Amino acid sequence: MKYKVMLRLSEEGYSVSVAGLPWCWSQGATEQEAIENITDAIKEYLVAVDDLFPDSDAREIEMV
Repeated sequence: MKYKVMLRLSEEGYSVSVAGLPWCWSQGATEQEAIENITDAIKEYLVAVDDLFPDSDAREIEMV
């Protein structure tokens, strides 16, 4: 899957959030570190969502 992320330069480095995943954000001292950290945050976010809805029939759709 692909997610659009928003990078912002801050006094501490880079802040990064995911446009399609509310409250999914991270940061890093460098742009590369921020991207690596948000990748981990996305994985953890998706696991948490699955845990919240264990009886749901999760499906993926592809947008063209």
